[in-house]
Amino acid sequence: MESKEFFKKFLSLYLWGNIAAMVLVVVLLCFGVKFGLDLYTHHGEGILVPNLVGKQFEDARRLLDAKGLVIEISDSGFSKKHPADCVLAQYPGTRDKVKQGHVIYVTVNSPHSPMLTIPDVIDNSSYREAEAKLTSMGFRLLKPQMVHGEKDWVYGITCRGRKLFAGDRVPVDKGLVLQIGDGTFDQGAVDVDYVEHVPDPEEHIDEYKEDDFEVVDPHEDVKTTDSDIKEQQKTEVDDSGINDF
Repeated sequence: MESKEFFKKFLSLYLWGNIAAMVLVVVLLCFGVKFGLDLYTHHGEGILVPNLVGKQFEDARRLLDAKGLVIEISDSGFSKKHPADCVLAQYPGTRDKVKQGHVIYVTVNSPHSPMLTIPDVIDNSSYREAEAKLTSMGFRLLKPQMVHGEKDWVYGITCRGRKLFAGDRVPVDKGLVLQIGDGTFDQGAVDVDYVEHVPDPEEHIDEYKEDDFEVVDPHEDVKTTDSDIKEQQKTEVDDSGINDF
């Protein structure tokens, strides 16, 4: 009996009518929320972002103001090909659609090249290590200069003929020249500029001639003549006369 009453109530129009009404309310509520959000966020509507690259910052600002968009500088760069305060990049990009009041971030060209600090690579790293470190920082490297020393070892850095040291700040667009050892140090080569001149003891031997000296043979017999004997006796007589006074 109870089961019959349960099935009777379960199949009643009143119960199914209430269920249908609740489902309808839920469906209408979902569509209403979606329609309201679309209306509030202007779904499907968007402003096409113009191309700002290459324009002066003030010109780009006026262009975005007219479209109801906002411009903001996010970064700065340096390019010789573009004038100062020129827009180098933008986000969002061209042809993207955004809502009114959306912020467009731009990168502008700096009037001066940025200054970077020379890292501690002089006499502290090989050519490969110094090249990788400097190029990753943004430096531009020119053809290296070979000097006497250990092969591929960095002995110095110059910029336009001026010697640089670790900690010096130079413009990033200036080319750097690395002074690299050519390997002569390993081969025992010595720079002649640092060798003192040692006189050769035989260097000036030709300044003296044999004619400047009398060569006497101690074993050679000395021949005397009668005139030589008489001259010697006369000398002895004269010397004896002198001794008497």
